[in-house]
Amino acid sequence: MRNAEFTVSDAQGRKVVRGEADPFGSFMASVPVGEYRLAVSADGYTPFRGSAVATEGEHTALGDVLLQVAQPPTLPEPGEWEIEPAHSTVAFTARHIGMARVHGRFTTFAGAIRVADRMDESAMHVVIDAASIDTNVKMRDDHLRSADFLDVGRYPTLEFYSDRFVHRGGTRWGVTGALSLHGVTRTVTLDTEYLGTGNGMEGESRAACRATTELHRDDFTITWQTMLARGIAVVGPSIKIDLDIQIVPKS
Repeated sequence: MRNAEFTVSDAQGRKVVRGEADPFGSFMASVPVGEYRLAVSADGYTPFRGSAVATEGEHTALGDVLLQVAQPPTLPEPGEWEIEPAHSTVAFTARHIGMARVHGRFTTFAGAIRVADRMDESAMHVVIDAASIDTNVKMRDDHLRSADFLDVGRYPTLEFYSDRFVHRGGTRWGVTGALSLHGVTRTVTLDTEYLGTGNGMEGESRAACRATTELHRDDFTITWQTMLARGIAVVGPSIKIDLDIQIVPKS
């Protein structure tokens, strides 16, 4: 199985080696003498866990490692669902020019999801309040809301609409749609991991997923070179988006 991921940890649980199997499904690691634990995983399969003892000058062979096909998580029931903001996060990470990464989030958002009988025919619409951006620094947040960046006076919301859900195997989905930001609309694909369904404290049904994507500010006409020329230290050109979402049936 090509590209299966493996992790080798020592007896204290510290990760020593991480990597992927080669195109033939094999892997090899050189480690100091000692006892080790091995974890092998691949999307759509139940992880394998084993152990091995490395001795001086010897090759410790694990033989064939077999991964069992995992039962896919139950999909949400067809119908109208909505994002539950209290248990969801819309976060981002960006590089601050010449400095460390900037972490932030949007605190106000809403979303509706229509789950079809066939999941790949489902649709979703999410609206984010641009002014709710929060990086835990008021001066920076005020600047991000200004005309230099989000220009919330002219463009008060970010919107994402998708009706293309593509199963990539196992728990992975690609959700492709149109993102409208700063007056510009671009096609964006969310790399999504579906986490399954469950029940809340009051017995209500809910489903959860995690998703990531990367945006380039130039694509949305938020140019950063001009601000650099003016000597303003700004957030870098690429922004990673991290979504942690729970949905509940629409009331």
